[in-house]
Amino acid sequence: MDNSDDILAAARILEAGRLVAFPTETVYGLGGDAENPSAVAAIYALKNRPSDHPLIVHVAPGADIGYWSSHIPEEARKLMDVFWPGPLTLILKRASRIPPDVAGGQDSIGLRCPSHPVAQALLRVFRHGRGGIAAPSANRFGHVSPTTARHVRDEFGEDERLGAILDGGQSEVGIESTILDLSRMESVGPVLLRPGKVGSQQIADVIGTLPIAPDRNAPRASGTLASHYAPDIPAALVPTDKLLPTLVRLENRGCQVALLHFSSLPAERKMALKEEIGLFCASEVYAHQLYASLRKLDKSGADVIVIEATPDTDAWKGVNDRLARAACHGQDIVERLLELS
Repeated sequence: MDNSDDILAAARILEAGRLVAFPTETVYGLGGDAENPSAVAAIYALKNRPSDHPLIVHVAPGADIGYWSSHIPEEARKLMDVFWPGPLTLILKRASRIPPDVAGGQDSIGLRCPSHPVAQALLRVFRHGRGGIAAPSANRFGHVSPTTARHVRDEFGEDERLGAILDGGQSEVGIESTILDLSRMESVGPVLLRPGKVGSQQIADVIGTLPIAPDRNAPRASGTLASHYAPDIPAALVPTDKLLPTLVRLENRGCQVALLHFSSLPAERKMALKEEIGLFCASEVYAHQLYASLRKLDKSGADVIVIEATPDTDAWKGVNDRLARAACHGQDIVERLLELS
């Protein structure tokens, strides 16, 4: 845990328009002053992120949300009361005073109040608690998100554009926040843009309405492209009943395989794996370990990563979303290898 001097120094770096990586309960964020277009541009540049892909603004507990949003539905107030601080991002109408760069040019804005004590300490000090820190995940765009300070260092090395890295241990949740669009409540209702730890039923229990799937006019949001959270090694999702046959066929093809599996494999199996990680656990524990596991497999030197599909239930919705995006490009590569075997 960083001490008060570290927090104060990081806040001064942000106020000077530079970038700071800091822990949240979901993943580590790459932070810059949300109201400074130069700092926002620096985030996009360091991540190599498309400038129309909006950022999430992190605010301190008790922040004046009316400063950031021109319209706050009653449903938003209810959700903030229950889930903030925590892993829920709300998309609201952006106030005209807020530069559009942070929202990818849209008239909406994503807001979140993180629960990690280091993030909260930084937000309370930064601009005396009245500022907002724009912070996507602290990694190159599309790569596996970081859940430790070491992951951030691995990602950016000694890049001088990153002024400081605050170390708050491993992120507790391990996958990014749920993103809920409330910017069109009167015309469309609540829309789930990205699943996470806060589930649809939990949201419905608070506001009385289940969120619907995104429509063609939904706002763009962080981490919602088809390919995201992806390792460099091609990865594929494989159902449990096809897992062993797939591994055998890939071995026969001469492929070195790194495996992430959810169920136990037979003890008598003979195949040699380049790397193997078994996560035999509930969804929340799996999510906590997911990105660290993918990063380890990505360093294995394997030809392909095989990921056993996890249960198709509401509890696993956030994990399954991340796995599907991580395997988006690699799925076809692995399937072509299997066709040749």
